[in-house]
Amino acid sequence: MNLQLLVAAVDKNVVALSNDMNIGSDAVICNQGSEFSRVSYKHRGYTVDTYSFTEKGVGLNRNNALMRASADIVLFSDDDIVYTDDYREKVLAEFERNPKADMILFQVDVEERRRTYEITGYGRVRRYNCGRYPTYSMAVKLDRVRRENITFSLLFGGGAKYSNGEDSLFIHDCLKHGLRVYKAPVTIGRETPRESTWFQGYTEKFFYDRGVLYESLYGRLAGLMARRFLFRNKSTMCQSITVKEASALMKKGIREAGEARKA
Repeated sequence: MNLQLLVAAVDKNVVALSNDMNIGSDAVICNQGSEFSRVSYKHRGYTVDTYSFTEKGVGLNRNNALMRASADIVLFSDDDIVYTDDYREKVLAEFERNPKADMILFQVDVEERRRTYEITGYGRVRRYNCGRYPTYSMAVKLDRVRRENITFSLLFGGGAKYSNGEDSLFIHDCLKHGLRVYKAPVTIGRETPRESTWFQGYTEKFFYDRGVLYESLYGRLAGLMARRFLFRNKSTMCQSITVKEASALMKKGIREAGEARKA
């Protein structure tokens, strides 16, 4: 098996990025915010194909990379991840160890205030616990997602209509189409601290957008999952906006997303 790193970048020097991220595999870098260009070069003996686009939206950016990928295994990434020297070997070794896996989620270290997940053991990932893993944790067999025509949502994530969630929806779609998703307590890199490109605080839009996302993820169970979300995070998230107000905003997002789906 071989591996390609698929990098979603914004306004980056696509040549310098290979050093900045410590890339040690073949890679496809899609960079948004520049006039269209295509550059291919060698880095540490590996091929790095780069594309620059003027359009915005992280889902579109990831799809641009996904459609140009050619390896057996693709590992998704953001431009602020710095990889271990042996990440390529680690990822491929886990797929060799678990040939049933179509997708494996890996550990990437993140500073505590931004941490949404931590993998401490091996296990299977299901629909009810797939909503906390970032895209940069995901490695997947390319032929499986192409066979099922799975791509990233253009509605969710930085630069899109709704704040975030393209990562959760991608895993959800993989599970819905029968892909076997596992997690492995194997660290392959770390995130470089920076300001979020989408998070502007726990605003009205944050809770409304989360409601829209939950309707897409959980359907009839969206209301229950929204209550669970608020109960677990109320001390952190519900300071300027009350729990009651946040609940109403999430319910509105769930209701309007459901109505739009039926229309």
